[in-house]
Amino acid sequence: MNIDYRILAILIGYCIGLIQSAYIVGKLVRNIDIREYGSGNAGAANTLRTMGFRAGVTVLLADAFKAVLAFAICAILWNGGGTFVGEGSAIPGLYGAIGAILGHCFPFYLKFRGGKGFASTLGLLMSINIWLFLIAVGIGAIAVLVTRYVSVFTLITTAMMPIGFYFFGYAMEVIIISVSVSILIWYLHRENISRLLKGEENKFEMKNLIGK
Repeated sequence: MNIDYRILAILIGYCIGLIQSAYIVGKLVRNIDIREYGSGNAGAANTLRTMGFRAGVTVLLADAFKAVLAFAICAILWNGGGTFVGEGSAIPGLYGAIGAILGHCFPFYLKFRGGKGFASTLGLLMSINIWLFLIAVGIGAIAVLVTRYVSVFTLITTAMMPIGFYFFGYAMEVIIISVSVSILIWYLHRENISRLLKGEENKFEMKNLIGK
């Protein structure tokens, strides 16, 4: 493999990430632009708050699947490996999943206003190591139950990703790139972090969402 495959993998992933599920669900279900409601993001969390549980979960799964699909395609094309594609280096699929995250967050045809990338990051994590995914999600879920802040789940899970890759013995390139992804996700959630520090972040109330 030469270095060009990384660029191609990112481009393939970016094209897949351009499928804006929150925007599509908003248009199909309520004929709205989801970016004009709530937090203004075309992501699962805003869809959940704005349109209810079923719509939010649909978007969450779709956005995660984008990264899984991009990872699998690039892993197959460049003899990589991962949770769903067998043995091999995680690097080809990793770049594909990164492209999907970038396409989701910065879709050119929506003036680069997409989501915050967390669901797609979960797809990346799941594609590389399902056990690390389950550990990170489990710890993040406990944090949500304790604090009732969904954003805490996001921050903890993404922070654990590069740490987990280090302890699971992945290549330094995987660790460095995952640090970059974590920094991006934290940056895109900077308003949530600010509200958390001020005690102004909205708390998660499942009973208010199921009925929507």
